Amino acid sequence: MEARRPAAVLVEGPAEADALVALAGDPDMRPPVALLAHAVDDPGRAAFWPMAEFSPEWVAIRWALDRGAAVRFIDLPAAHTLAAADPTWRDEDDEAAGSGPRIDPVAELAGAAGYEDPERWWEDVVELPGPGDPTAPFEALAEAMGALRETYGHGGHPRDLVREAYMRLQLRAARKEFGDSVAVVCGAWHVPALTRRTTVTADRALLKGLPKVKTELTWVPWTHRRLARRSGYGAGIDAPGWYGHLFAAPDRPVERWMTKVAGLLRAEDHPVSSAHVIEAVRLAETLAALRGRPLPGLDETTDAVRAVLCEGSDVPLGLVRDRLVVGDVLGEVPAGAPAVPLQRDLTRRQRTLRLKPEAQERELDLDLRKDTDGERSRLLHRLRLLGVRWGEPAAGRAGTGTFRETWRLRWEPELHVRVAEAGVWGTTVEAAATAKAESLALAATALADVTDLAEQCLLAGLADALPVVMRALADRAALDTDVAHLAQALPALARSLRYGDVRGTGTAALGEVAAGLAERICVGLPPACAGLDTDAAALMRDRLDAVHTAIGLLQDLPGTSPATDAGAGGPAAAPRPGLADRWAGVLRRLVERDRVHGVVRGRAARLLLDEGRVGDGEAAVFMSRALSPGTPPADAAAWIDGFVGGASGGGLLLVHDERLLGLVDAWLTGVPDGAFADVLPLLRRTFSSYETGVRRSIGELVARGPRSQGAGTSGPAVPGFATGLDLARADAVLPLLHLILGKEASV
Repeated sequence: MEARRPAAVLVEGPAEADALVALAGDPDMRPPVALLAHAVDDPGRAAFWPMAEFSPEWVAIRWALDRGAAVRFIDLPAAHTLAAADPTWRDEDDEAAGSGPRIDPVAELAGAAGYEDPERWWEDVVELPGPGDPTAPFEALAEAMGALRETYGHGGHPRDLVREAYMRLQLRAARKEFGDSVAVVCGAWHVPALTRRTTVTADRALLKGLPKVKTELTWVPWTHRRLARRSGYGAGIDAPGWYGHLFAAPDRPVERWMTKVAGLLRAEDHPVSSAHVIEAVRLAETLAALRGRPLPGLDETTDAVRAVLCEGSDVPLGLVRDRLVVGDVLGEVPAGAPAVPLQRDLTRRQRTLRLKPEAQERELDLDLRKDTDGERSRLLHRLRLLGVRWGEPAAGRAGTGTFRETWRLRWEPELHVRVAEAGVWGTTVEAAATAKAESLALAATALADVTDLAEQCLLAGLADALPVVMRALADRAALDTDVAHLAQALPALARSLRYGDVRGTGTAALGEVAAGLAERICVGLPPACAGLDTDAAALMRDRLDAVHTAIGLLQDLPGTSPATDAGAGGPAAAPRPGLADRWAGVLRRLVERDRVHGVVRGRAARLLLDEGRVGDGEAAVFMSRALSPGTPPADAAAWIDGFVGGASGGGLLLVHDERLLGLVDAWLTGVPDGAFADVLPLLRRTFSSYETGVRRSIGELVARGPRSQGAGTSGPAVPGFATGLDLARADAVLPLLHLILGKEASV
């Protein structure tokens, strides 16, 4: 460019982007960035044109802006490109030519040169030039691409013919205005088509009748990690961090790269010295000479880093690849770039709350008692409701209750498209989330969907949407008679009451609905649990756990009584006493009903035991009945699975209550041979859910036998266990103990 000094620079990119060229020269514009085009009426239909600092298009644009040259984008307008996703557009060239084999021209040239890796060939030919004319590779590539186009035609990309016709028209127009002082920056594949002589009439004929959609374009931040993916427009770049380094460090790039790697490894507490760096550079240069390469490339530097700096380990090498070879660089776009109103409001909120978008994932701990953290939480929840999943809730620190939230934040470029899509709901984040919540409430048909929505509204602080959601919730709750649906809906309401209390949100009406659901569940659950098959029983067990937790929350929170004299807008009534007692009665009825599946009966017995509603002795009675000889082995195994299976902590219960373990052991050893194969899969699933240490402890208890009635014990021995201490086995450890302590063994 500097040698030719063109008056105009034509760049492969959507033609509508001409209006955005000036922003590329803004001091606040920092690549990687991308042109984003989306359909106005369907923002989800979008396309990106990414550019890194080392991208030829970006370098050409900045060169032209710095020297006052004209810049034009000459590719097919985005209005046509986005319309190509419309199934009503049937490309005549596609049908005439057939799909054909889709070729990778760089891979073809690399193969002809004897390279198996196209990236390595491109690096040798273009990225690592030797002495001489730096433009020589361009002429050779243009000639090679001409040969490929003669052999393969459009190479399986028939729409390229349409794009190239448009580019030729733009090139003709530029030559009329600027003469021959025009430079075109495009993919080498298009060079033969742009130099081919055609008529204006023929080119316009290819463009006739193309469908269009109304589009909007802007600049958005991009990331190196996104450049490494083959998505959207253009091919991915496997090592954007490496190529960015080559572009930014034209002198001694290998030495600078090894220094950068050493700095990263030192920051991660890996012992790396200057001597390591010197030796790694020497090894990379030696490998390049042995492999006949002009300079060490990514393969040679990677091999040297692994051998010297990582001492042969791929673990720290993976860190180098992730942080440096690819990288988490996130570009920046000036505030003056076009954006939908919702994006502008989101940007303002991010700055006010000091929540800077970052490409690298990070954890954010929030204390909801603080005003700023509370606003951050509401913003993130509102964005999730709008489908802009910038943050995902994560497990927080233990023991912090509901006053803490932990989020994992990571900004992806596609979120700009999600924001554009959400812009149809409103011009601010709060207004858009409110409008969408109201729409979802009116459209919801399942009770659980409305209760989940009520929880989201409370978390997001959408007070204006709550009345609409509550009316929909009351309507669905009144009409739904399926106890399973009620049980599925109640936990979200209980959590909502809990969150509302923490966040200072009025939840009186929500408490009334929750209490009503709890009452109806207590009445209808026992008959609903009768006659369930295995799959339905497993699902009911999970719902039983969820309802049990919800009842515990409702019992301790105000506003959960179905009987109150307060009006719709009045204060919440005091909790009606006995809710937990009624629920305990429901669990006891489930335990005692033979028609209830064993999984459900076992879990009900376990919940009663955990709540202290039954003692260890009564729990043992429940188990002995379930495991009696008259019970079919499959039913008994299901009861065990319900009582001690899953994430209920049943393994620790068996470790600490040897009486229950003895009952299980006695039943298991007494299962007939013919039935054992049938119950084995269920039992294996039950006990495989325990942690390794718990399984080991249970095995040791069973192998050791029962506790004796000697010192420190009382009561009869449990069947299946030994009756006393085995002194001979205890003495067997003495020789090893003396050896460890350094003393001679004695008899």
